[in-house]
Amino acid sequence: MGELESVIEQRLIDQLCGGDSQWTYRKDIRTEEQLWDNFKYILEQNNKAKLNDMPLSDSEFAKIKNDVSHASFYDAGKWQVGENGKVYVHVQRGNETLHLVVMNNEHIAGGTSVYEVINQYQAFKTDEVDDKRDRRFDVTLLINGIPMIHIELKNKDHSYMDGYRQIEKYISEGKFRGLFSNIQMFVVSNAVDTKYFAAARAAELAEGKKFITGWVDNENYPVCDYLDFAKAVLRIPQAHEMIAKYTVLDNEKKKLLILRPYQIHAIEAMRAASKRSISGYIWHTTGSGKTMTSYKATRNLLMDIPSIEKTIFLIDRKDLDMQTKMAFQSYADNDTIDVDDTENVDALIRRLTDGNRQMIVTTRQKLQTMITKRLQEGTKEYDKIRNLRVAFVVDECHRAVTPETKRKIERFFAHSLWYGFTGTPIFEENRYEQKGDLPQTTDELYGACLHSYTIKNAIHDEAVLGFMVENLGPKKEDVDDAVFETEEHMRQVLDVVLNQSYTKLGMQNGKGRTYEGILTVGSIAKAQRYYELLKRIKAGKDALKINEEICKVVPDFPKFAITYSVTENDEASTVNQDKMRESLQDYNAMFGTHYDIENINAYNSNLNDRLARKEKRYMERSQQLDLVIVVNRLLTGFDAPCLSTLYMDRSPMSPQDIIQAFSRTNRLFDANKTYGQVVTFQSPKDFKKEIDRALRLYSRGGEGVAVSEDWESVLDVFSIDVKTIHALGRTPEEIRQLSREQKKSFIYAFRSLDKSFAHLKAFSRYREELLADYDFSQEEYENYAAMYKNVMEELKKPKDEAENDDPVMDDYDLIAYSKMRVDFEYIVELLQGLVNYLDQSSNDFQDAIFAKNILALREISKEFAEDNQKLGELLEQVIDNIEQDKDRYKGQDIAVVVNQMRYDAIDTEIKTFAKLWNLNEDDVRYEVYNYRDGEMANENTFKDRAYASYKEGVEEPMPKFKFRKIIVEKFKHDLMENVLPLRD
Repeated sequence: MGELESVIEQRLIDQLCGGDSQWTYRKDIRTEEQLWDNFKYILEQNNKAKLNDMPLSDSEFAKIKNDVSHASFYDAGKWQVGENGKVYVHVQRGNETLHLVVMNNEHIAGGTSVYEVINQYQAFKTDEVDDKRDRRFDVTLLINGIPMIHIELKNKDHSYMDGYRQIEKYISEGKFRGLFSNIQMFVVSNAVDTKYFAAARAAELAEGKKFITGWVDNENYPVCDYLDFAKAVLRIPQAHEMIAKYTVLDNEKKKLLILRPYQIHAIEAMRAASKRSISGYIWHTTGSGKTMTSYKATRNLLMDIPSIEKTIFLIDRKDLDMQTKMAFQSYADNDTIDVDDTENVDALIRRLTDGNRQMIVTTRQKLQTMITKRLQEGTKEYDKIRNLRVAFVVDECHRAVTPETKRKIERFFAHSLWYGFTGTPIFEENRYEQKGDLPQTTDELYGACLHSYTIKNAIHDEAVLGFMVENLGPKKEDVDDAVFETEEHMRQVLDVVLNQSYTKLGMQNGKGRTYEGILTVGSIAKAQRYYELLKRIKAGKDALKINEEICKVVPDFPKFAITYSVTENDEASTVNQDKMRESLQDYNAMFGTHYDIENINAYNSNLNDRLARKEKRYMERSQQLDLVIVVNRLLTGFDAPCLSTLYMDRSPMSPQDIIQAFSRTNRLFDANKTYGQVVTFQSPKDFKKEIDRALRLYSRGGEGVAVSEDWESVLDVFSIDVKTIHALGRTPEEIRQLSREQKKSFIYAFRSLDKSFAHLKAFSRYREELLADYDFSQEEYENYAAMYKNVMEELKKPKDEAENDDPVMDDYDLIAYSKMRVDFEYIVELLQGLVNYLDQSSNDFQDAIFAKNILALREISKEFAEDNQKLGELLEQVIDNIEQDKDRYKGQDIAVVVNQMRYDAIDTEIKTFAKLWNLNEDDVRYEVYNYRDGEMANENTFKDRAYASYKEGVEEPMPKFKFRKIIVEKFKHDLMENVLPLRD
């Protein structure tokens, strides 16, 4: 049995407040009133002079209470940014406005900062609809009386995820209100495993584990024990720095972000180096959040090192035009940062000469233009800029600045420090070609590595996914390269892409939730040939056909595009431009856009956004792509978490280029995306050798985790897992007879089988028939999975007599257990085929064929109804009608018939809801058809109009504030839960 949670809680408080700690335990603060009184006392003490020793009046404090109570954690974060590190509230006293300092984030571990620990705070229920229970919080850390870090503790009998889910529930109940709305960071622990995450809405936390991170030390070793975590992260100054220095506000997504430990260690390493006037580089693997790290590092250098006058974040123009600029702008919108993204070099000169300590984001091209063409030696601005004490931070430091360019810039700025960020450093083994005395490695170019976080570290910490690699090229070694240029070879490649990538491209997720792939080839001409072949295949004009099973899920598959530089090959530039014009016409027809060759950059930007799917509109299937064909574009610096697979029909690249290209695929996305997938189609032995070399080179310092898995290794693990399960119970029924301890073994064994089976199914060469070689089947897996769920429920119940009964944590989701989701449009298409069959002469019509088609449609609609019961029932009704009255449906457009039935069903729901609440039907109808992403179009207007209608028709109406809350809840949870299956 685990320790009592009260004992764990007390030990944590003792750890925080013991010795020379700056935390003070306040056991007298347990209620909201006591919390406000404490905040008021600290605020008055820190502002005695401004208040002229006069306490805040009730009305003044009421105004302050309102100002520090926020609608969201993000809004609280915006307020806590403050002005030059100071966070204020403002009150009017007579004719004077008093600006009272709530916190001074420059007074970390001193000055006016007060650090307190409270526990067992009572969050009482309110009259709100969802807030019907009193709650007690475990441990909360206050800075100047404001709750900033909240900790939920469990004992070893529970998973830390239980604490996570508890916090999610408290948020959904509205418990974090008033001063508690200022929380910026949550910590959850079951004593032996401890995690932290940024404060967020309950809907965001519902996404699960990708929000959570554990702590690692400076050598990337995990810190799991809750007391060790407290020593490393929650003591002062570290806890205050987590809030003040290591949080980022993403303005675009309206989210609060907290840096992961390796990002913090990198920033601290840069700070330490800059204090000693030493340059260097940060090696953080691609996909681990370098842009955010480099943003915070650049900003914090300016905050922490008084001798630095300017920090310049230097990037390549192409990067600035794409995702980096948008990310930086989003982070900087709530910060005191200038993002210089204009084309005006004069603006850059003004910023460098204005005497302000600031961070500037600019391009390498603009800086070069300033140095070589604009500044005149001997002028005042030339001397001022040249003598600035400046720190350069260079993202993707090898792509953004060449050794030659860096040398020129470095020679101009007499007092400069340089910090490079890269996921793929250049080592002795893959050094640049010799060019005079220019540096050839990252060490020579920037200095020593200040902090490393390799791909092995990132995979171990679940910051990125591992890779699954298939080398499908011809096994013979002496194959002529001309073979790879034939249409037969290209058709074989596309057969894999189109018909053998069901799991790779996430078809099991259903329409709108599938993944994307990149097909990269060795030349623009070959990319164009692939594009034309794909067009013929999709139009049904080629021998290669698309698998019917895939069409069931995504009828319009594949949706594809192409991108390349139209000036990459001068001799063929005219041809390339003509071909690109045709491709742009196809793209415009697919998405209703208007791009042409003259604004090709706008097309590329739109293509990037569409592939990244970070805007809500791109989550709809109609706005998505399945595949993009490239030569070199998008293989470095491009971030699209929904991109799962890289298909490579080209010869092997350099180690750094292999890792960069692979890393497009291994971003975290959803529960079903468990690997970055890579498939090669040429020279398998050469590819394996170069891939192994690249992974070995860029996995230095990591141990005990597989970076890449291949078919043979996964098949071996799967074979062992099947044998293990069969040893426990030859059939699922035999599992029922096992002892409690044996059932625990079954749980862990089946989880292992689930992982290996899911990975096996992700390979292109997987066929269900091969399972027979291992005395296994898909049906057997599903039967074991059903038994797994039953046993898991059984083991959740504690066994009274077993004092030392170690619990099995219910924190694993089956990943191989997924049924194909049949697409609605596919069924409508089949129905149209059935109706078309009716419209022929009686001699050609055969009752047996008609009956067979009806039966097949019933089976498919029944399968569809498992995911969408309402729409499934409607389809069943259509099938019944066609079967009973054939003549009525001859020549009919079945899509029109079905959609009319959908609209009628929705209208019935609208009328029922409007009648129940005495509302205007048109008001309800407008909100129903404009409801998106869980939000109403005009919520406040609707609530006001709804209350007016409701009040007129009810003798004793409820209070307006209560009605406004209830009507929205009922609209979302009663009406829309019935309507959405019919509408979308």
